[in-house]
Amino acid sequence: MLRDAVEADLGGILAIYNHAVLNSTAIWNDTPTDLANRVAWLRDRRAKAYPVIVAEDGGEVLGYASFGDFRPFEGFRICVEHSVYVAQAARGRGLGRALVEALFEPARALGKKVMIGGVTAGNDASLALHARLGFIETARMPGIGIKFGRRLDLVLMQREL
Repeated sequence: MLRDAVEADLGGILAIYNHAVLNSTAIWNDTPTDLANRVAWLRDRRAKAYPVIVAEDGGEVLGYASFGDFRPFEGFRICVEHSVYVAQAARGRGLGRALVEALFEPARALGKKVMIGGVTAGNDASLALHARLGFIETARMPGIGIKFGRRLDLVLMQREL
């Protein structure tokens, strides 16, 4: 079931987020965060009328998606950058696709024209998901990040809304 996130979901969101921080290059942070950070993040999204959508089953958060400003300049007001994360045990069930698709209408309702995804090169599953959803690769930025002691390439993909 997909629905808007509530504060009671933040423990599940935090667990998924921190798992990605510690075990993947999907999030380019090295340090796990805490519940206060996720509370502030959710409140910021709500203040901007940006959605946070969770996939849940029996009260367990299996994944979440949201979008925020791509860049903090007025000229970028027509686009947003999204993020989507699915718990490791829930992958391969179509939740990522459903979560990203659920972001399209709220973005359109806010007057957004373009949705951007930043994907780590080599994350073939995410690159393929985005391609299936109509995102096209528009930039590849070699070596601009670092995690686990190695340089990372960023692939920017975008979709017209």
